[in-house]
Amino acid sequence: MNRDISAHSGTGFHPLKLILVILGLLLAISFAARWYSRHITMPRYCEYSGDILARVRDVLTERTPAGSGDRKPWIIAARLTFLVPRKADEPLESYLHRLQRHIERQCP
Repeated sequence: MNRDISAHSGTGFHPLKLILVILGLLLAISFAARWYSRHITMPRYCEYSGDILARVRDVLTERTPAGSGDRKPWIIAARLTFLVPRKADEPLESYLHRLQRHIERQCP
């Protein structure tokens, strides 16, 4: 009976290995999402960069910014606020200036 216990004692559950694997997966997902937003998603917004800041302002301040018109430009502006989120206590004007600088860096 002692022989059976000692044969299986080295193959126990190792939570540290599982934690490291999960941490690695979370980091990989985070880096992949950041790369995708910089190289795939953000260039799509460059064609709307002229009026996008006004639309972002309306999305953040108006209850129904799109009204009954075309919603695509408003959806694009709303998605941009997820790519470049506003900081907790950041004033609207500071956020819009930071967003403008981000767009200028991303859009040639």
